[in-house]
Amino acid sequence: QPAAPVDETPAQARATERALSEAERKTLQTALQWAGFYNAAIDGAFGRGTRGSMAAWQAANGYEATGILTTLQRADLLSQYNAVLEGLDLRLVRDAQAGIEIVMPTGVVSFDRYEPPFAHYTATGDIPAQVLLISQPGDQRTLFGLYEIMQTLEIVPLDGARTRNTSSFELTGRNGRIVSYTIARLEGDQIKGFTLVWPAGDEERRARVLAEMQSSFASVSGVLSPAAGAASDQSIDLVAGLQIRQPKLSRSGFFVTREGVVATTSEVVQSCGRLTLDGEAEATLIADDAASGVAFIRPGKTLAPRTVAALNPGEPRLQSQVAVAGYSYEGVLNAPSLSFGTLADVKGLQGETGISRLALQTRPGDVGGPVMDMTGAVVGMLLPRPEGGPQLPQDVSFALDSVSVVAAGSAAGVGMAAAEPSAVISNVRIAERAAGMTVLVSCWD
Repeated sequence: QPAAPVDETPAQARATERALSEAERKTLQTALQWAGFYNAAIDGAFGRGTRGSMAAWQAANGYEATGILTTLQRADLLSQYNAVLEGLDLRLVRDAQAGIEIVMPTGVVSFDRYEPPFAHYTATGDIPAQVLLISQPGDQRTLFGLYEIMQTLEIVPLDGARTRNTSSFELTGRNGRIVSYTIARLEGDQIKGFTLVWPAGDEERRARVLAEMQSSFASVSGVLSPAAGAASDQSIDLVAGLQIRQPKLSRSGFFVTREGVVATTSEVVQSCGRLTLDGEAEATLIADDAASGVAFIRPGKTLAPRTVAALNPGEPRLQSQVAVAGYSYEGVLNAPSLSFGTLADVKGLQGETGISRLALQTRPGDVGGPVMDMTGAVVGMLLPRPEGGPQLPQDVSFALDSVSVVAAGSAAGVGMAAAEPSAVISNVRIAERAAGMTVLVSCWD
């Protein structure tokens, strides 16, 4: 067996310690702090606090508690500190096209492509990490625009700190799947920065990698050309190759009060982290009448709807023409669609009351939207198609009648206006009323 290495005496340890640079002494303090033995300033000065933390670490690791780390002990401490980085292969990367130099975990990410203003470095193994280098010409307006765009991306979850000043911004986002950090700075007429995306639950390695990236980041000559990279697939759901954050479900609704309270389908308010109207206005759930299938939500800020639904208090005439307004394609189009058909029956297929059967074809995104007669009055709210059972014809839809909508609203403390008798109006006027009262309701994780 090879002989165990002979450790230094305290006097010898002091001598080798004096040869350490300031950076090396700070690294030792950082390692002691990481190990939980040091909680003072990282200043490179080995005073009473540092000596005490060294002695505590020595005792915890089976060494004599002298308060002076020998060369072997320093190597042991640093080995413990750096063990978390094994396999990440941290290396200095110089991206000449982006004009950025930065330490990256090259063991888990590698260069993939340029899609201005980003250089994409994507995962190569089991760790689903991602690095974006941000590089583009621009001014403060460009920087502020980038700040807003980044917050629409899936890689920047909503929870987390956001800071912006005149020449830079920082974004932290976290959810149950990922944690991301973004920084960008305006330097002259160039914007440079980076984003690190790391799996949630691996905070120790993420923090170490991020610290290395932050301390090593440097802007060098050059900026990513807007024409850099090969042409990629285009999609309204992508920004420079990055997925825009999408709701888990979107349905329709309609304004029932002047303050902006919306009636919608119960389907869209289930298990939501947040609700929005038209993709932007935050909203909260007032009541969910699961038995009837209608829910009421209130915007966080008072809105001023162009049109408020007036509900027909009576029973509409059989075989009369009706129109359903809704976001058929769940927000792909920025305005509601209008479908015309007839009122086939004032009860369900099994004689259920409070439900009307419609002879018109609808899509899932239309559910929750208003059903209107040809005077522009609302006679009901479109319901989801029944699940299970026989396959119904495509032109069979169902609606909760206006009496049931009003009753559910009254139980929730939401008063709604009754429609006055009026004459038939043109399809153009129907479309105008529908566009003014119909709203896209989205459920987000």
